[in-house]
Amino acid sequence: MASNLVRFDTLRLIAYTALTSTFTPFGFVTSQSTPAPFAHAMRVLNFKNTTDADVYISYDGVTINDIIPSSSFDLYDLTSDQDANEMFRYQSGTQIYASFVLMPTKGYISLTSIYGKGE
Repeated sequence: MASNLVRFDTLRLIAYTALTSTFTPFGFVTSQSTPAPFAHAMRVLNFKNTTDADVYISYDGVTINDIIPSSSFDLYDLTSDQDANEMFRYQSGTQIYASFVLMPTKGYISLTSIYGKGE
């Protein structure tokens, strides 16, 4: 049974100085250089791009899956309006990556992720 208690995972972040034209894995804010795959099945992802450049997002480190314009955010809520089994989630073990479109000169891209207690 799915949980109805919300838990926020540790903030993931990539500083503009660590972004490159190849995909960089998101790490925890306290250890950005260490990749941080999901330890839980995530329900909600919130990307914030505070850089002055557009940023690509990848869910496998190879494929461009999304673009987040500079100074903006993207919010993905997979659990709104779902059926009774509530199994539509970002899989545990997923590593998310980012790369720049044009080199940024300031800011960061962050990833806030939310899961259910016990998931």
